[in-house]
Amino acid sequence: MRKFIAELIGTFTLVIFGCGSAVFGQIFVGADSLTTTGNPITITAIGLCFGLAVLIMAYAIGPISGCHVNPAVSFGVFINGGMSFFDMILYWIAQLIGGILGAIAIGLVSQQWLHFGANSFADGHLSGAFIGEVIFTALFIIVILGATSRKAPKGFAGIAIGWALAIINIVMIPIDGASVNPARSFGPAIFQQGAALSQLWVFIVAPLIGALIGALIWQIFKKEADSADA
Repeated sequence: MRKFIAELIGTFTLVIFGCGSAVFGQIFVGADSLTTTGNPITITAIGLCFGLAVLIMAYAIGPISGCHVNPAVSFGVFINGGMSFFDMILYWIAQLIGGILGAIAIGLVSQQWLHFGANSFADGHLSGAFIGEVIFTALFIIVILGATSRKAPKGFAGIAIGWALAIINIVMIPIDGASVNPARSFGPAIFQQGAALSQLWVFIVAPLIGALIGALIWQIFKKEADSADA
């Protein structure tokens, strides 16, 4: 139960910090095109909000649940043998609920129920968004598994993971709002509706494929390292 609550709170934090920064800063991307009003927050700043949210939660709830806050991460950890299938499903449920609650909080704070920082892409950009989500999720999983491995420097995993997510967001936000996380996409899409909801499958399927690829690549690295020690 402690792990379940930790993952829920962690995902909630990621969504309200990351997606909230885009909504409160009035910048919308993807199918909405890049439009700004007022004094918008920059794409770099939004990327940093996502990355720093994961960084701080890694140290807050990492000792409790590992701070996955992402179904793709839990899937990658499962493929790597780091958790049971049952635990993965429980993590997924907690993460999806956290994403929904984060989106609700964004609506309550912004006092508008039109934009929630959901992921979407413009017409004709399906392949680019899908491939990008696969590639960057795979790289993200490799960073996570490497940073949390037995031989990695202790105490620095959160820094590496947080900065990796920040960079990924800065690169991918102009393409599709940057996901690499089905829970981060799910909650906002439920309320934003429209293209965000109809395209949601991309931000579920692609990150899971990327997580599988990243976990399999990491297993190759791990075997090479183990054989070098033998």
